Amino acid sequence: MPALTLAMRVRLVTVFASTCLSSIALPGSARADDILDGNTQNSTTEQRAETDDDGTVAVTVGGVVFDRSKNGSGDSAGALTSPASWSPPPCWYAPKYSPEQLQKHLEPIWEAGSTGHEWDAKQRDKFNADDEKTGFNKDKSGKGYWWGSYVNKSYPPGWDSCDEDYFWVDTGDAPPANVENAVTPEVLAELAYAEIRVPGTEVTLAPAETTKVNLPTWAWLDGAEFKPVSVTASVEAIGIEATATAEPISLRIEPGTEDAETHPASGVCEINNGRIGEAYAKGRAEETPPCGVTYLRSSGDGSYPLRATVTWQIHWTGTGGAGGDLPDGAFGATQDVVVQEIQAVNR
Repeated sequence: MPALTLAMRVRLVTVFASTCLSSIALPGSARADDILDGNTQNSTTEQRAETDDDGTVAVTVGGVVFDRSKNGSGDSAGALTSPASWSPPPCWYAPKYSPEQLQKHLEPIWEAGSTGHEWDAKQRDKFNADDEKTGFNKDKSGKGYWWGSYVNKSYPPGWDSCDEDYFWVDTGDAPPANVENAVTPEVLAELAYAEIRVPGTEVTLAPAETTKVNLPTWAWLDGAEFKPVSVTASVEAIGIEATATAEPISLRIEPGTEDAETHPASGVCEINNGRIGEAYAKGRAEETPPCGVTYLRSSGDGSYPLRATVTWQIHWTGTGGAGGDLPDGAFGATQDVVVQEIQAVNR
């Protein structure tokens, strides 16, 4: 079995302690050794928020500040689902401690002997802990930070893959190229992606409550709600940020039965002039809608589960002119549609 790094040992102790103390811990509390320049730095269970009237402006999670003031909101807003082949980083590295803070964090661990005398001795040597002037890079105070790992608060697969020990980065220097998921504008953009919330996707239908067999049903979305949303992620300590923006590009209609025809035939309604679909107007009942469905069979005593899914295109911009595209995301909802036979009158 490979030897555990210091970061892995400390993380295991932290997770165990968090589990044992969760019944008495106050949510949002921060330990002194998790503070860097006054900002909460522990990402696993804690966050600090600075809010304006809508309560969304600045939330600090895992050394990263998220500005959600331009995010989607409301009871029906939800997170995007990304392709199965892609997901935001489950963990990352960012500035965590000043020299004095790292000393304050590590020395009690070594004194407790929980990681073993031999290991502790190696670590003390690594951080030059016995030198009062230069230990822990105290001679570089204000000129850089010790970086450490942070974990996505939902503990997704791979959350424990950031097992590098603390490493030093001078102010203005890039993190080591061989350290995967060291925070950069692109990593920030991926983390911001995970924070994006978009409006619910219950479509407006005409006829509204009950439609008829072989009668085209028009479908559209409120254009005022379906506009771009964005989240900005930043690391203030090193002056980098990235904004991930989601824009709606199409609506997919799934009627909930094979006995139906979608309009267009693909079931995908592209956005047109900022609108998805077209609102029904009186006198157009017999026309084929640009977006909608025609049911070919009654739903009987029940209903059909119509699924409406909006695809959102994601792009990002960041510090230093960085930018690019991220995988499209999707968000959908199901609503019940009652379909009745048209009643004929015999004379």
